[in-house]
Amino acid sequence: MSQFFHYLSGFGNEFSSEDPRCPGPTPHLLSNCTPQTTPVCPYGLYAEQLSGSAFTCPRPTNKRSWLYRILPSVRHKPYTAMHCGNLTEKWDEVEPDPNQLRWMPFTIPKSSEKKVDFVTGLHTLCGAGDTKSRNGIGIHMFTCNTSMVDRCFNNSDGDFLIVPQQGEVLITTEFGKMMVEPNEICVIQQGMRFSVDVFGETRGYVLEVYGAHFELPDLGPIGANGLANPRDFLTPVAWYEDREVATGYTVINKYQGKLFSSQQVFSPFNVVAWHGNYTPYKYNLENFMVINCVAFDHADPSIFTVLTAKSTRPGVAMADFVIFPPRWGVADHTFRPPYYHRNCMSEFMGLIKGHYEAKEEGFQPGGGSLHSMMTPHGPDRDCFEKSSTAPLKPERVAEGTMAFMFESSFSMAVTKWGLETCQRLDKSYYQCWEPLRKHFDPNWRPSKQ
Repeated sequence: MSQFFHYLSGFGNEFSSEDPRCPGPTPHLLSNCTPQTTPVCPYGLYAEQLSGSAFTCPRPTNKRSWLYRILPSVRHKPYTAMHCGNLTEKWDEVEPDPNQLRWMPFTIPKSSEKKVDFVTGLHTLCGAGDTKSRNGIGIHMFTCNTSMVDRCFNNSDGDFLIVPQQGEVLITTEFGKMMVEPNEICVIQQGMRFSVDVFGETRGYVLEVYGAHFELPDLGPIGANGLANPRDFLTPVAWYEDREVATGYTVINKYQGKLFSSQQVFSPFNVVAWHGNYTPYKYNLENFMVINCVAFDHADPSIFTVLTAKSTRPGVAMADFVIFPPRWGVADHTFRPPYYHRNCMSEFMGLIKGHYEAKEEGFQPGGGSLHSMMTPHGPDRDCFEKSSTAPLKPERVAEGTMAFMFESSFSMAVTKWGLETCQRLDKSYYQCWEPLRKHFDPNWRPSKQ
């Protein structure tokens, strides 16, 4: 699909796109005009700015795009409250649970029983913070079986990082279309309207951040190259539809954790051209350049960060999106799997495909796990025993696998749906560590070489 995209050569750079059905008499006639440069836009379009940052933000962090549309988005009926389903920001529905939690693959409803689209299929699993104060995150699952028809979604609370796990999704945005397949991710930033088409039973994960945008992590001593390269992020080419909807087009707005809907008589995807640096984008996880240990010791999982949403504290993220892709393990004198660990961060893990090396049996694609702040976790007994006795020779790790982690500095609360309603909680999860046995020998001495 790359022929339908612009390369996002750097976060913060300006881009422009025009639907080829309406070319200007000079290159980029549309995408270079603003209300300050001409009183009337070409083709009789309306100019509308979408701002993703305060107007006065420093230039490197100032985010905005100009949209040139057939009708402005302001033309709609008043918003009215609608049923939120299992989408929530109520973090006190149930008592806190510090235990290690694991979920079996989340059930996808059968289309023959119930039609469920992306919005009605959103289920909040855990989160923290507050949309009103613009500081927090939410972790959601989506399970759906039908496309959105004459309705779109708009998140006024924050950014959506979408991770498809089963089934590809065709996402139509005001900026153009994106086909996103498993092993790819996309980010729909705050305020951008989008609709999701699916092609059968579909499942995936969503990381939502309030009050910050995702960005590439700093590389520090790594230098200029490695991890996710800016050139591999793609943003869509302009595409519009000039379509009236006599029965009404529904715009769904997530605002302060609630859902609201309004009606209008035309498609919101009527943007003929756009320019700016505030866009949706997608990324193929296979393009991630792994940096790994080649001598001894164990690199922290932060070395696998694809995107980060920074907090106001230096070096501390509201949320990191981290992946564990196929790679070589070559370290000497080192226990190679993830070490036993207690952390001041919260760690939610998901699996797109394959078998995660630290828990090859119980952790399945389409499921998840949550290890809360300072709750111990690490490899199960089988992984420990196997890795402790395996010869230390170069080996491929995680071949055919893509696991990921949403890591956050927030102490996350699990929703009632996650603990009770979904009925996918694996209550025997703690038992994977029960067989760990004592190896201590006070008479041990290092062997002579």
